[in-house]
Amino acid sequence: MEQLQYKVPGVVHFVDRKCFPEWKIEKDVIPFHDLTFVVEGKSNYYVNGVQYTVEAGDVIYIPLGSEREAHTLKESPMHSYAFNFNWLPAGSPDALPLEIVTKNIITSDIVNYIRQFKHVWMRRQLGYIMQSRALFMMIMHQVMTNFYRQEAAIRSDKRINQVLDYIMEHYSEELDLSKMAEIVKLHPVYLGKLFKSNTGSSFKQYLNQLRVNQAEMLLSTGGFSVTEVAERCGFHDISYFSKVFKAIKGYSPSSVCK
Repeated sequence: MEQLQYKVPGVVHFVDRKCFPEWKIEKDVIPFHDLTFVVEGKSNYYVNGVQYTVEAGDVIYIPLGSEREAHTLKESPMHSYAFNFNWLPAGSPDALPLEIVTKNIITSDIVNYIRQFKHVWMRRQLGYIMQSRALFMMIMHQVMTNFYRQEAAIRSDKRINQVLDYIMEHYSEELDLSKMAEIVKLHPVYLGKLFKSNTGSSFKQYLNQLRVNQAEMLLSTGGFSVTEVAERCGFHDISYFSKVFKAIKGYSPSSVCK
């Protein structure tokens, strides 16, 4: 991956994709790299014949030369921001060190950069190519920083990996350390110590941080009230949600909507 240190991405296509229920991408081999940020709804993507179900908070990365196909779920149409890009000065198959689907790494900073990019890309004023390229580099920097932080948090203990995977899939549900201990067949006290030694956070701190990050992303995209976002992210007491959010972020959830 050393080559990526001096190659610059050039965006060939960008779309703020608000899908209708029948939306789909026909099967085809793509002549570009596809980096898509899902901010609402769900879709099924098929990359080289493998199905991936994506939802709000997920980033999809499909390297150049891959076979791609997709359709949204009718009951929950997807809203996403899609970047199709190639490396400059000439296209290259060098891939980003991302999974096809990376979960829970979209932050409000990333969404804000995307919105700035959209503004520049759509207006197309003098110098827009250089400005849009710089903004896309900032977006990629944020994605890779968050990805590597996520990777660093996952240690070698398979039981903790199992707990982290479960949290990622069920963070909106009622979760506690006792339930996690049952899943991995450990005493809750021992699991709590093991969890902190592997992640650097207590179970509650880790869960709240993940929920708040997801809540901030949803609030920054618009379309949801603070109460709706709190419910979607596992908080059923709006006062407690606001207290936790402000403690972690330093500002209230309502300020994100403005």
